[in-house]
Amino acid sequence: MTRTAIVVGAGPNGLAAAARLAKAGLHVVVHELAARPGGAARSADTLGPGTTVDLGAAAHPFGMGSPAFLDLGLEEHGLQWLHHRYPMAHPLDNAPSALLHRDLETTATALGVDAAVWRRLHRPLVSRALDTLDNVTGPLLRLPPHPLLMARFGARALWPAAPAARLLFRTEAARALFAGSAAHSMLPLGHLFTAGFGVLFGSLGQSIGWPVAQGGTNSIIDALLRHLSAAGVEVHTNSHVTDLRQLPAADAVLLDLTPRQILALTGTHISARYAGHLRRFRYGPGAFKVDYLLDGPIPWRDERTAHAGTVHLGGTLAELAAAERLLGAGRLSNSPFVMLAQPSAADPSRAPEGQQVIWSYAHVPNGYDGPAGELVDQQIERFAPGFRDRIIGRIQTPPRALEDWNPNLVGGDIGGGSLRGLQQVLRPAPTLRPYHAGAPGLYVCSSSTPPGGGVHGMAGWHAAAAVLRDLRMGR
Repeated sequence: MTRTAIVVGAGPNGLAAAARLAKAGLHVVVHELAARPGGAARSADTLGPGTTVDLGAAAHPFGMGSPAFLDLGLEEHGLQWLHHRYPMAHPLDNAPSALLHRDLETTATALGVDAAVWRRLHRPLVSRALDTLDNVTGPLLRLPPHPLLMARFGARALWPAAPAARLLFRTEAARALFAGSAAHSMLPLGHLFTAGFGVLFGSLGQSIGWPVAQGGTNSIIDALLRHLSAAGVEVHTNSHVTDLRQLPAADAVLLDLTPRQILALTGTHISARYAGHLRRFRYGPGAFKVDYLLDGPIPWRDERTAHAGTVHLGGTLAELAAAERLLGAGRLSNSPFVMLAQPSAADPSRAPEGQQVIWSYAHVPNGYDGPAGELVDQQIERFAPGFRDRIIGRIQTPPRALEDWNPNLVGGDIGGGSLRGLQQVLRPAPTLRPYHAGAPGLYVCSSSTPPGGGVHGMAGWHAAAAVLRDLRMGR
């Protein structure tokens, strides 16, 4: 008799879980609340005809090297990755931008007196980038696939990013380049393990790169859907599951949902203890998103910055650390950290000829509803005088609007939950079986489980593996 599985939620994790289960021979049905699958990996022409705007994630170092996506062969289903000249740039006042090249030696050489330290810090991960991703895109409390490499990463990852940058590097360029990558943690840069984000994101940029998907992030979802269609998986959109008892019987039900949505479901039969853990789950800071349509490239003071896929706007290490420290206390800096992507610089199909689509967001407190869009404008103008004069169209999406669009983005939290404290390794509950949802046959496969946020599908991939193990063992 054919085993069956139902997936609730069609984000990248839910779709990756469905693909792995179908590959193992299960009959799989996916239910999605929205009119289109994709979760936070959707794109639309919100800036007008001929534009493609990534509504959620834009650049994908974890996507291109994702063990799940590589196993599924998404490039055989039409997905194409595009690279900018530079994976990342970090502008500075009265100095050239610090540039991350897709090559360790070129990046290090440009950092002058910090070249040797930069090489030693990143080389082990750069030289084995795919093995590194294999290690870090699963539960941290497990025997990793490549233990010695993981130990070398752990020795670098343990430290707080800001003190580590001050100790290791002498130039402001190297410090800022490292800190900008560390800020992807959305944690104060004095927090333990934030150096791990600096090393990891920098290493991926200098090996795999930080590519964009041709035609928009939704192209990743389109490739997944083509794979699922070929495997006979059913995907139902506009399907709002509020009670698991409304679903047919299945051997496994997987929830691509964060704790708040799981608690709102009825018919889950989860234990009181597990429900208590979910109620104590903490969400992280929010994103205040601003998308722009410009009449040409951003007029960066350092014109090389126009050729970078991702730009970190936060100034010096000291400025960036101060902004993230305020954020950790629930307050917004007047100069917040801003992440900006220039996808149409590598993918001209995203904007009418001669124009540019720009994607950006600022780190803000969870649920923040103030005028952060003006601060984003200011941070860009600071490093690109005349930027405002190039704006043709502009759309603000504050944290609450992000959550309205995708309920998994609670208060604008794009990472599926805070990484503070033990929640970085024990999520969504303190258990060594993070994908089991406290009831027989029920699993969690969202970014609230390891490895966390990002368009890589790995939370769903590992949740599907847990299902298959349980079925083999007769659980």
